[in-house]
Amino acid sequence: MMKNYSRIILIFFPFLLFSQTELFEKKNFVVENDTLRYRILAPLDYDENEKYPVHLFLHGSGERGNDNESQLFHGSKQFLDKNNRKKYKSWVIFPQSPNNDWWGGHYDPYKFDYNIKKSEALGLVIKLMDEFVQREDVDNDKVYVTGLSMGGMGTYAILTLRPDMFAAATPICGDGDPSSVSNFAKKVPVWIFHGSLDKTVLPEQSLKMANGIIKAGGNPRITFYENVEHNSWDTAFAEKDFLKWIHSKTKNK
Repeated sequence: MMKNYSRIILIFFPFLLFSQTELFEKKNFVVENDTLRYRILAPLDYDENEKYPVHLFLHGSGERGNDNESQLFHGSKQFLDKNNRKKYKSWVIFPQSPNNDWWGGHYDPYKFDYNIKKSEALGLVIKLMDEFVQREDVDNDKVYVTGLSMGGMGTYAILTLRPDMFAAATPICGDGDPSSVSNFAKKVPVWIFHGSLDKTVLPEQSLKMANGIIKAGGNPRITFYENVEHNSWDTAFAEKDFLKWIHSKTKNK
């Protein structure tokens, strides 16, 4: 009987998770011949007369594609948590990069050579965000960005390209160009996360970015996790003050 009960739980749990992610509405953002697929979660108890924060989430390379589903695999759970939805009412946007693109440009994981080149996907994300933050129900002083792995790289890239848009950023196991951080170092609070045993994106890359921000006059917060490999996002999302810290930040204040 216990074995059968366990099987029921295992079968039911993925269905429950799927039904929750369906709260993220499927959308397409079209610019001429280009399409950005994304999912969006509306604030709990939405009121058109209120203004809400916006949280942009950039996924990792493993979630690229065109199904408009995979990008929710990591990170969406914390935004769907009932307590978080009540406490941090906000718009949450999960765009999806196609397989042939990379947030922020080219990245060679063997040479750890990062260059901000033209990324069509990130360009579409920027256009989407430029348009979205103009809405009457958006609090322009509370726009945030989180990204993991490739998305961590995209976080640094979008901060460089839109330094006046964001009130806080949380790049997780990312990398970037430290020579470009002067655009946002003094403007945007950044909390950096990395696993000390990461062999996919070396932890030195986050140290490099933190040092670059400090040299440019910024004051980054940085957290390294002992004995954690590339999936440091799991530990970062488990931080009790992860969302609290983010939502405590207001642009220009």
